[in-house]
Amino acid sequence: MIRHRHLSALTALLLAGGALAAPQAASARQHPAPPSPYADVLDLHGTPAAALPGDDEDNNPLTVFADRGAWHAYALPKAGDKDAYGGFSGPLYIAQEYPWWLSKSFSRIRLTEHGRPLDLSGGGTPRFTSLPGRLLQTYDLGRGLTLSLELRFATDRSALVRARIHNSGTASRTLGADWTGSLLRPADKPMRDAPSLTSTRSGVGVGFAKVRETWDYLTDGTERFEVTHKDRVRTTVVGDTYRTEATEPVTLAPGRSHSFDWTESYTFTTAERTREQAKVRDVLDRPAAVVSAGDARWRGYIAGVTRGVPADGRRTAVKSLETLVTNWRGAAGQIKHDGITPSISYKWFTGGIWAWDTWKQAVGTARFAPDLAESQIRSMFDWQTRADSTTRPQDAGMIPDVIFYNDPARGGGNWNERNSKPPLAAWAVWEVYTKTGDKDFLREMYPKLAAYQAWWYRNRDHDHNGLAEYGATVDAANNSPEERRLAAAWESGMDNAPRFDAALGTDVVANHAADGTLLGYSLTQESVDLNSYLAADQGYVARIAGALGRGADAERWKRRAAATTTAVRATMYDPADGWFHDTALGTGAPLTARGRGIEGAVPLWTGTASKAQARAVRDKLTDREEFATAVPFPTVSKSSPYFSPTAYWRGPVWFDQAYFALGGLRRYGYDKDANALTDRLFSHAAGLTGNGPIMENYDPTTGAPLNSPNFSWSAALLLPMLARDQ
Repeated sequence: MIRHRHLSALTALLLAGGALAAPQAASARQHPAPPSPYADVLDLHGTPAAALPGDDEDNNPLTVFADRGAWHAYALPKAGDKDAYGGFSGPLYIAQEYPWWLSKSFSRIRLTEHGRPLDLSGGGTPRFTSLPGRLLQTYDLGRGLTLSLELRFATDRSALVRARIHNSGTASRTLGADWTGSLLRPADKPMRDAPSLTSTRSGVGVGFAKVRETWDYLTDGTERFEVTHKDRVRTTVVGDTYRTEATEPVTLAPGRSHSFDWTESYTFTTAERTREQAKVRDVLDRPAAVVSAGDARWRGYIAGVTRGVPADGRRTAVKSLETLVTNWRGAAGQIKHDGITPSISYKWFTGGIWAWDTWKQAVGTARFAPDLAESQIRSMFDWQTRADSTTRPQDAGMIPDVIFYNDPARGGGNWNERNSKPPLAAWAVWEVYTKTGDKDFLREMYPKLAAYQAWWYRNRDHDHNGLAEYGATVDAANNSPEERRLAAAWESGMDNAPRFDAALGTDVVANHAADGTLLGYSLTQESVDLNSYLAADQGYVARIAGALGRGADAERWKRRAAATTTAVRATMYDPADGWFHDTALGTGAPLTARGRGIEGAVPLWTGTASKAQARAVRDKLTDREEFATAVPFPTVSKSSPYFSPTAYWRGPVWFDQAYFALGGLRRYGYDKDANALTDRLFSHAAGLTGNGPIMENYDPTTGAPLNSPNFSWSAALLLPMLARDQ
């Protein structure tokens, strides 16, 4: 878990999920105004119908809430769905790498009086509200009795739920309380048989049998979901359903309240469970302190993401914040430091940490949680290939594409070392440092960043001319030219962009060391974005060296950055069409026949372009028939014969590329253009300024949402775009 500048152990523990203000006792019938200007920035309402959360595209249509790096998450019921009243939807749990619903609502509270259940909506329609750091339900039971349910995360493995009953009537009330829930089982074996209910002295637990279904469900047989009540309870289990009952009734005099408190924990290993049980006891001993600390943490988060943002953009900033926090996963399995996954809402993005995503996410995260920004960078560098590697020593310095809970030795199919990702790590490190001033972090990262730069030129510069190529590693999966081309395209991050089409001439060549050792493979083209990123990162490494007092190193890196900049400027810009392009390996000819791609704007963001080149690129970026589409900055120019507005990297708008293009315009003084295009992007991207999820990408012609909802790098880079300081 992230350490909060080491306070006492209990204080650090109590930095839990919170909100802007504690809920006020109010009648749901009166429907008071939301207690926060940031209520329901995302629509988190709904109840799952089946264990498998995905639709036909493997996207979960129900947006959820998590915090502190927990591997389970919740949503709110919808008003009118009385069968879901009294509990939070879920939880959604991550079976190491894949999301599954455990229950429609695992812990539904019921209140009784004189042995008869009370109608939770007896006094009016309940209110279900998501707030920064917590989920809130408010019920009016009639005759002066109200119930509020709050869920927030107390640790990286446990949620705290508080059910507060208040009697504002004129007579005492004696109430009983019980909780019920049922399992949602996966439809197919063997995962269908994995979960099993058991009663415990303090509540109920779910154990999980060992299942090793590489592409669907992964457990080791030690995972455990557990509900722990503060009050004395007894539990009975019948099949897939349980009932937990408070052993003593509660009597409330007029004006008095009582809170039933419990935790819901999800752990992976026996050791984790043992540690968490001790933390849970502390949480339940001092729940009010958990709430207070969480409120303070979230106030700080909100201040960080809204600083410098105009009032009409602040709800979107907080939506970005909530997206990033929900996608935060604590260290587990082979993920050694806390990181942020691309999206808990898409099956294949739930349990992994990608390199390219991490660099961009860290820049946004540093605005509100710099410790978490540092941690996610470390999560990737934990797996930087070492010179003494026994599996791929030729790749010393490389950062893998993506890491997951399971590495290949543990049967992980999603882990990928077939390729790396674009080199933006030094930029991320420097941006985090500007928020923290943490020179120890710079000292830690400097040699690792230098090794990563060295890898690119040793393993990805086929003709040793100082311009690198995307490529593929020596890997069992890269077992044919086509597989190597695919891996190389993945290395760019722009997987299916037209410039990498085999039909348009893209191929791969082998790279060898002087002694003949096979080092890997390169595409038969030198890419403009890659070399612009390398130039920028060299400049950032120079800054890091300077900050560390390594003057000679800083000058050397500055010279390296200048040389790379000169090479890009001289060889990758085509004056005939006023755009930067990849160039053919060997001849250096610009590959203009493949059309203009948004990568041609990257030299503006990195400062690689000359003023005259930037002026010409600006003309294309502001042309409605090129890149100034309804939602600006499609990944392929609208004029390209390969433009396809819904085909991933062949046309849709991605916010990282919009960020680079806007930053490039601002860098060369075109602020008016940047502001106008920013306004158009915010106005036309569907759901962005409402309560819809932040998407992976958007149709540039209609603004329609396309792929993965609740996407982290979109959320991260929206933050500087909203503040207009990219």
